[in-house]
Amino acid sequence: MTALLVDIGNTRIKWARLDAGRLSKARAAVHSTWRTGDYARRLLGSNPPERVLVSSVAGSKVNQALAAAARRAGAKVEFVTVPRRGGGVTVGYVEPWRLGVDRFVAAVGGHQLFQGIAVCVVAVGTAMTLDLVGADGRHRGGAIIPAPHLMVETLFSQTNGIRRRAQGGAGGGTGLFGRSTRAGVIQGARYAAAALIDRAVAEAVMLVGRRPLVVVTGGGAGVVRPLLQSPCVGVPDLVLRGLAVMTQSLPPTPHR
Repeated sequence: MTALLVDIGNTRIKWARLDAGRLSKARAAVHSTWRTGDYARRLLGSNPPERVLVSSVAGSKVNQALAAAARRAGAKVEFVTVPRRGGGVTVGYVEPWRLGVDRFVAAVGGHQLFQGIAVCVVAVGTAMTLDLVGADGRHRGGAIIPAPHLMVETLFSQTNGIRRRAQGGAGGGTGLFGRSTRAGVIQGARYAAAALIDRAVAEAVMLVGRRPLVVVTGGGAGVVRPLLQSPCVGVPDLVLRGLAVMTQSLPPTPHR
């Protein structure tokens, strides 16, 4: 069976095809202006898959547009929800449905890719999320903060002096100690995010008995990963890889 795997975030959409267990190269775009026809043309094309498996945090309007496109193409579309157990991962939230589906699917992907070791899955998008998964597949919880870009935007929109002093001027270097207000804000946000990840790794030792491997994904991963002191690996298509695992654990069911 050919499946289309779709990861819809707040800003961007990623997709790839899974055919005979092989995942194609992922594609990505900003979806804010997309309508039903765009999903049909760009994702489904002239050779629609038999199954469409979706991880979406974008809201009902976006989901409905994708579902309508899939129905027109005669494909079964399924939106993943968060179970207590699935894909080899046992969710640690008291109420599993409150865990973002993208975080759950990324945890499944990280656990599957790095079997036998604990992982700290970090997704850097609009928000930055961290989720700890033990080698046994137990999700031990997580943390959420604004991603660096959102930290910067917040300071520029919610202050007067910082915003005014950050307009124009020289870049002021790339280290933690910026030589301009703008550099100080941007680098401060990036280093703050990296510092939280390193602290999370230290905290994780008490829960899983060893330092976890940091698995970084998301559109903003490139500005945080170089600053980490902890062992880490980047996996840009981690949610899609998690969805590939979910195709084996979820029976095909049409979206209603």
